[in-house]
Amino acid sequence: MFRKRSLATLGVVCSIALALSACGGGAAGSSSEANSGPSGDPVAGGTVRAVMLSEPRNLDPAILQNNLQGQGMLGNSLYGTLMYGDEQTDETMFSMAEKFSTDDAGKTFVLELRDGLQFSDGTPLGSDAVKYNWDRLKDKSLGSNSTPDAALVESTEVVDATTLKVTLTQPTPAYANQVSRTAMNWIASPAALAQGAQAFDANPIGAGPFTLENWTRAGKIELVKNPGYWDAPRPYLDGITLTSSADEEQRLNSVVSSGADLVQAADWSVVKKASTAGFQVQSMPMAGGTFLALNTTRAPFDDVRMRQAISAAIDLEGLELAVGKGSGVVADTLFPEENQFYTDTPLHTYDKAKAQDLFDQFAAEGHPLTFTFTAFPGQELVAQAVQAQLSQYDNVEVSVNRVDWAESGRIYGEKGYDMMVAASNFIDPEPSLFRSFYSTSPRNSSGIKDDQLDAALVAGRTGASAEDRKAAYEAVSERLAEISPAVFYLRTSQTAIASEKVGGIQMYGEGSLLTAGLWLADQ
Repeated sequence: MFRKRSLATLGVVCSIALALSACGGGAAGSSSEANSGPSGDPVAGGTVRAVMLSEPRNLDPAILQNNLQGQGMLGNSLYGTLMYGDEQTDETMFSMAEKFSTDDAGKTFVLELRDGLQFSDGTPLGSDAVKYNWDRLKDKSLGSNSTPDAALVESTEVVDATTLKVTLTQPTPAYANQVSRTAMNWIASPAALAQGAQAFDANPIGAGPFTLENWTRAGKIELVKNPGYWDAPRPYLDGITLTSSADEEQRLNSVVSSGADLVQAADWSVVKKASTAGFQVQSMPMAGGTFLALNTTRAPFDDVRMRQAISAAIDLEGLELAVGKGSGVVADTLFPEENQFYTDTPLHTYDKAKAQDLFDQFAAEGHPLTFTFTAFPGQELVAQAVQAQLSQYDNVEVSVNRVDWAESGRIYGEKGYDMMVAASNFIDPEPSLFRSFYSTSPRNSSGIKDDQLDAALVAGRTGASAEDRKAAYEAVSERLAEISPAVFYLRTSQTAIASEKVGGIQMYGEGSLLTAGLWLADQ
């Protein structure tokens, strides 16, 4: 994976424009010519111009998505964090919270806040505010993607001004991961939320390093320094100006043209171009990855043999070349070798002969395999690559249905697809893997219901030691490979790209970028 590195001397000098289109460079995980950014102590002042992947619908923290693909950078700016996972190890680090502890293997937790925390309007942020926000997140009518995580909380009890007792519905020793990676990490003023959505969007009150100065929908979100932020001298910046673009190349070009200082990238080919061009490139060592979700709730993929045939038929290396252009990392195991839960259990075995035999069996039974790949914007390449690979076989036919993101909620909710792209990205697998494959999880894109898989996922969630959890996740890997509800094909890029003048880049969770520590050199 790419990390910040010193700028190496290039053997061949390329202009940035040429580098972005043609110059070579190492694939993900190899050495890189990426710039290391400014050295020395942080300096105060300046405004960073950053580009997110998606614009928010509103500024309610419950609705914002705490990841790279969502609005992690914005949520961290307005609301700060209770805690976060170390970028490399995922060890829980504390910020507005000082402690989140359990003495009964994860059935109950005690959250302890720092003394003296204040919202940006000067009112206190105490345990009652955390209780309000967490209880509110359990309301399904909000439409928050963090509701399943908050729903694990059976009850909350305010012990004193800075202490909250939390009882879960089942023991979950690693529950801090769910707090930090979701909207549970962002606490807004209960009084401000009570004013209604329109008033809150005009004046969102949190305790983050920045406050809202102006929001032009479909345009700029202008944030300014919160002078009452708890962690002085942070934030170092005077402000952040956020825009959004779903186009990977467009985001990169905004840095190339000096129209932005910092962007995030989910496409390995874009990461490679940025590294080759000498920009700062910083990626998280993610496990899991992007996968083809096979809808097991309806024909044809309610038949495990159909799923096994698809898994055997697909060449992951060829798929990566088509999608990642040789820059990505194939997800052939659930965890990369550097992860503490790594085992060499393969998730997939490419076997053309087996695949063709199965396709021929289905045809002989009178049911040749025919299905539709539902592709949202940005997924056309992978859909076309899958279609092209399967066209090499007899007795299988795949069509591609291109749909807008506006249809995603309906299609996903109704399970109105045969195959689609989904992802499960993590350093520690809890809670992402459980969300993705547990039978009753609303985020189970394949709809798989399997008792053995469920048991292994629960064992991974509740295991008291790393060894216990590793054994559980090996069982998860084996079962995923056997029943094939998904074809993992690529580790997901959770990457920040920046000019050489941006310092203090740090991410957590699923690429959620922290902003309190950002700073600018050479203002």
